[in-house]
Amino acid sequence: MFSNIKTAKANKEIVTKLTNKLNLGSENIVARMALSYSLTSGKKFNISDILDSGGKEYSMKVLFGELSEYYISFICVHYLIHKTNKDVSKYIKMHIDDGLVMISSEIEGKNSISGTDFIINEVEKGLRYFEN
Repeated sequence: MFSNIKTAKANKEIVTKLTNKLNLGSENIVARMALSYSLTSGKKFNISDILDSGGKEYSMKVLFGELSEYYISFICVHYLIHKTNKDVSKYIKMHIDDGLVMISSEIEGKNSISGTDFIINEVEKGLRYFEN
């Protein structure tokens, strides 16, 4: 099991900007959203493509709170690996980095979007997906 995750250096500023813009609470909330957002895209990463670790550092407890087993299981199911796999933390890091960039791109230029608006829009997209 791992104890810390560090985002890429380029994402240190992004997580702060998203936290301020979306106003959903602390930076770990945005990091959780980023992980989930990236996973829902269906992307699978190659460990050799991992970015640097010069950005924001989160302890597992701060990042996931009491829900760490759930987030780890999302990664394990996505990659068909066991929770003791040495690469679990790397996949989590890669999806957080990817999700931060994705969310930032999604809301760029939307001056008045709130975190609640963003979440509602994403839920509506998901509901429309299941309607078809």
